[in-house]
Amino acid sequence: MSTAATQPVITTSDAKSTHASTTVRVGTRKSALALKQADFVVSSLSKLHPHVHFEIRGMDSLADKDKITALYSFDKTDGKGLWTNELEAGLVAKELDLVVHSLKDMPTSLPAGCVLACIPEREDPRDVVVVKKSLEGQYKSLADLPQGSVVGTSSVRRMAQIRRKYPGLQFRDMRGNIDTRLRKLDAQDGEYTVLILAAAGLSRMNLLGRASQYLESASGGMLHAVGQGGLGLEARADDATTLALLKPFQNEKVMLEAEAERSVMRTLEGGCSIPIGVETKWIGDDGANNKLRMVATVVSVDGTEGADAELEEPIATREEAVAFGIKVAQALTEKGAQKILDVINAEREANQQGAEKWVPA
Repeated sequence: MSTAATQPVITTSDAKSTHASTTVRVGTRKSALALKQADFVVSSLSKLHPHVHFEIRGMDSLADKDKITALYSFDKTDGKGLWTNELEAGLVAKELDLVVHSLKDMPTSLPAGCVLACIPEREDPRDVVVVKKSLEGQYKSLADLPQGSVVGTSSVRRMAQIRRKYPGLQFRDMRGNIDTRLRKLDAQDGEYTVLILAAAGLSRMNLLGRASQYLESASGGMLHAVGQGGLGLEARADDATTLALLKPFQNEKVMLEAEAERSVMRTLEGGCSIPIGVETKWIGDDGANNKLRMVATVVSVDGTEGADAELEEPIATREEAVAFGIKVAQALTEKGAQKILDVINAEREANQQGAEKWVPA
């Protein structure tokens, strides 16, 4: 549903919500996917707390307001909160009580007084290949594509990892919401052969049928972005009422996965626009699944260098998850990750207004 830029989006928990004693103002971006995510959160919380009135307020992020400037031209500081700054400002100013983010877009450091209060059930975190409609009978996977095929993505992480395994492919930027990207892909005169998209976004928009290949370490050799497929619910640290409402909505296993993944990125001091890929899975004997296994990678932009790590450890608390992420980051550093990141950051600074394209993962 599209909404005028000046109008908030209002969703109520039920028909009697106007008489509710408690109102929670939920902030979100105005994109179709973001509104779907916020609606899922409100619907779920309403079932847990039928006495509460949840009001969704759509806002434009910096990237939403400026659709002309290339994402890689925003400066490094702004880039880290490209999708979140305006919403967080509303939270700090007490104009909002809760903000729903795509977890992969959240900076690993939050504004003073704000906390990542809840991480609910996670969608499939993997990336997928989507083939141009007119070519669906010819290609299903990246390995099927002939040299010179054009992959549409604006993600450095995706480009770097694909280049590492499939150096003969070419890449072109692709910006816009999911529907816009699919239209560009399917255009008869379009240059794109395939797109790389998040399975979670396609699923939430009921478009997962377009996926022809799921990418993971065992298939396609690509790891997903930190937090991909997850939602991050941000609140004020001193807002006991909202924090209490969110507590039963949290998925503890997903929270531990996310904390470990975000700890890797935080330790490597990497923003969301550098090629850090992760893959986390719960394993264990006798079905206990109390160990977290993480595979992680940092790849140079041209795909010629990479640092890889794989560790597993029993994880039961947030503190253990954070410590585990630090260990994974240290293992990557020992294998050369920091050298790769230093080069990437130096080139990013040098080409801030140039041709190198640094955009969210």
